[in-house]
Amino acid sequence: MGLIHADSERSFIFPEQYLEERSLRLESKQGPLLIASCTSGTYMAEQVVKEYGQMLARTGESEQLLFLKDVDRDFTDTETLVRLEQHVGGGDVFLFQSLLAPDEGYQVNNNYLKLLIAARAFREHGAHRITAVLPYLTYTRQDKPTKFQREPTTAKLMADLARTAGIDRVIAWNPHSTQIHGFYADLPVNMLDPLTHFNEEFAEFRGRDDVIAVAPDAGATKLILHFSREMDVNSAIASKHRPQAEQATITDIIGDFRGKKTAIVLDDMVASAKTVVELIRELVEHKGIQEVYMAASHNLCLPGTRERLEMLHRDYNLKRLVVTNSIPQTDEFTSLPFFEVRSLAPVFCHTINRVHYDRSVSEVFRQR
Repeated sequence: MGLIHADSERSFIFPEQYLEERSLRLESKQGPLLIASCTSGTYMAEQVVKEYGQMLARTGESEQLLFLKDVDRDFTDTETLVRLEQHVGGGDVFLFQSLLAPDEGYQVNNNYLKLLIAARAFREHGAHRITAVLPYLTYTRQDKPTKFQREPTTAKLMADLARTAGIDRVIAWNPHSTQIHGFYADLPVNMLDPLTHFNEEFAEFRGRDDVIAVAPDAGATKLILHFSREMDVNSAIASKHRPQAEQATITDIIGDFRGKKTAIVLDDMVASAKTVVELIRELVEHKGIQEVYMAASHNLCLPGTRERLEMLHRDYNLKRLVVTNSIPQTDEFTSLPFFEVRSLAPVFCHTINRVHYDRSVSEVFRQR
């Protein structure tokens, strides 16, 4: 099952339509469409290329779609080599990279550098525009120094490096912090919104009086409020305290739980799941919740997380956990009977299509 609303053909620009609307040649003014991938991002790029081809085939269109995969490799001394096997001059390049790849040992820094080197290769060889397509954008949690700690704003540094490497645009699925948009001040950034996906995922609960949507922390408040309004259910917000890095405790849950039996927990990511354990335990033991459903945009597949999720399923009625393939999911998680993965390929396919033809990306998603 992919993440795209039912009227998908309405938002997809076919070459013939573009020709009729603009009375131009059968190509974008940005140049020919070229999808490329670093090795870690190939899994998603291949799915998007397939999806794009299927969309074109529905009307018999035959737009030329170039695909360069696995553009990076390693020298024996572990330095990265990027080599482009064909001419890319004038191309509108969409470069995929998975910055967090659990099967490869979580080499975030290595994967980021491969992305930057690949972008520079396309820039030096004449690409017209380079868009980095990052299903999971790393370093977004370091968008500001921790209070009273001497830390850098690392998210700003990564934006600076992207710009220096030659990246012209960034497309990312639901980054942890929307504040990073400002770090790419002179670059267009498309932060793809998960609200439509969550609404469709839990449509069966719409308007039910016994359901409550819960934000695990203040950062998810806006998402939960929009979700609950569209779903016509009540909402609650948990208060979280971090005594130190990568540790958090739930101090309070603000909301009216009278008559509520089912909770829907939405978050941007599942990391260690320690906060989720505390939250769901509180919901079940003290708020009267009998069933819990959860969705997150990203699952980081970190060690120890699977065991915590299993415990929640076994002891605290976690019925279903839905994530996306923004990060390649490992067998350790996909083998869980209550764990479901949704493909982002349709979302990226439509987003790339509309960016390529200079159309609004918001048409892909429901307006808030």
